[in-house]
Amino acid sequence: MTKKLLETERLYLREMTPEDAESAYLLNLDPEVIRYTGDDPFESIEEARAFLEKYDHYRKYGFGRWGVIAKETDEYLGWCGLKYTPELDEFDIGYRFMKKFWGSGYATEAAQACLAYGFEQLQIPTIVGRAMPENGASVRVLEKIGLSYLENRFTDGTEEVVYVKHKP
Repeated sequence: MTKKLLETERLYLREMTPEDAESAYLLNLDPEVIRYTGDDPFESIEEARAFLEKYDHYRKYGFGRWGVIAKETDEYLGWCGLKYTPELDEFDIGYRFMKKFWGSGYATEAAQACLAYGFEQLQIPTIVGRAMPENGASVRVLEKIGLSYLENRFTDGTEEVVYVKHKP
């Protein structure tokens, strides 16, 4: 069992491992889940496994996108966490959940824990959140966790809204 990094009332967050390949594959297989991400689905469970084997954010930065697990059932719900983008010198919060868990408050609960961890444990001064403008549910999560609208940006030809929060 991988070490639990964060814990909330209903969830725990942990590093993802190659053993999460099937869950990651199924998550990205749903066209509605990846509709606003710009990501392509994994071609296979093996491709998802290869991605997870190469994922180096934990080693490089000490944090990353973490698997979100339901305490009650030990079920993989999706992922949530922080990411550092060196080209922008920017830390962002992101999340992606299986469709059957949408509307349950899990994204807000997990994102709030990640935001607090980023500010309190990692001492990150500013965290941003990005979403496509038409992804109202994702924008609402950013607002619920206390981020404020900063600007609209175009990244790789795609418009996104950018929200920001500074360390309290």
